[in-house]
Amino acid sequence: MEPAGTVLTPQALLDHWQGHRRLTRRVIEAFPEDKLFTFSIGTMRPFADMVKEFLQMTEPIARGVATGVWTPYAPDLAGVKTKPDLLRLWDETTDALNAIFPTIPAHRFAELDKAFGQWEHSGINTILYGIDNEIHHRGQAYAYLRALGLEPPPFWER
Repeated sequence: MEPAGTVLTPQALLDHWQGHRRLTRRVIEAFPEDKLFTFSIGTMRPFADMVKEFLQMTEPIARGVATGVWTPYAPDLAGVKTKPDLLRLWDETTDALNAIFPTIPAHRFAELDKAFGQWEHSGINTILYGIDNEIHHRGQAYAYLRALGLEPPPFWER
């Protein structure tokens, strides 16, 4: 039995995060490859750069909340210049998140920690920041797809 006041179980939170990640993957797939790495509106970045940011956050956030050790994303993303390479790293990160998340001790969700030596939040708030960041930038990608005359995937189908 969960303690009184529990709103989400860790598994429900992981499922929620992975639902957003599945949707973001479909958004990556919806981009023509030549536009994924080059198209932008105004001063915003190409969506591939945003995706690389998600990759740099997801696994390190899960690992940091699990262990208290905040290490940067290991793979070099500078050489990632194709949609298949981006999707491969996305899938590897999905697998890593599924492996790491269940190892997070329950108390780490409430503990304050200084993520990457910069942001002091509880584990749950650091995780929610990562999810919110992905949602925010995925919204920019929706605007890009529409500007390219393409229909983005339904946002409610996660």
